[in-house]
Amino acid sequence: MVASTENARELALLENIERDPDITQVSLAGQLGVAVGTVNWHLKRLIAKGYVKIKRAERKKLRYIITPEGIALRTLLTMDYIEQQFLLYRNTRKRVLEHLDAIQQAGYTCVRLVGEGEIAEICKLSCLERGITLVVVDSAPVLEVTGLNVALHMGGPHGQ
Repeated sequence: MVASTENARELALLENIERDPDITQVSLAGQLGVAVGTVNWHLKRLIAKGYVKIKRAERKKLRYIITPEGIALRTLLTMDYIEQQFLLYRNTRKRVLEHLDAIQQAGYTCVRLVGEGEIAEICKLSCLERGITLVVVDSAPVLEVTGLNVALHMGGPHGQ
C-alpha cells in the first residue's frame, strides 16, 4: 500500500509539473493534500533518479522539467494506476454480487444502499444488472459502503 501511495503521489507530481513547470512546492502540496516536506522528498527522489530536472527561472523561482525518462515513468505509473483501479473495480463488484446473491437467496428483491462515492456507484450498477430495486425502507437488507468496503446487513422477516 505504501508503494502504491508513493506511486500515486509521484504520478500526480509529474502530471502537475507537466501542466505547469513553474508550479511551487507549496502549490503541489496543496493539490496533493500533503506537507511541503513530502513534496520536497518526492521531488528530490525524482531528480536523483533523473526523471525531473530543475532550472532556475528567476532569483527565487524554480522551473521543473520532466525528462524523457520522467515521461516514460509517468506512462508506467499511469498504466499501473489504471490496472489497480480495474482490480479494485473487479474485486468490489465480485463482493457486491456475492452480497446480492445472498439477498436474493433470502427472498428479497430490493436493498437499501447506505454510502456514497464510486464504490456506491458500483453497487447501484450491480443492483440494476441483477434486477434488485434500491429502496429507502428500513426493513430491506442494507448494503453499507464505508470507504472501499461493502458490508451486507440483513434485516426484516427474511433475513434475521
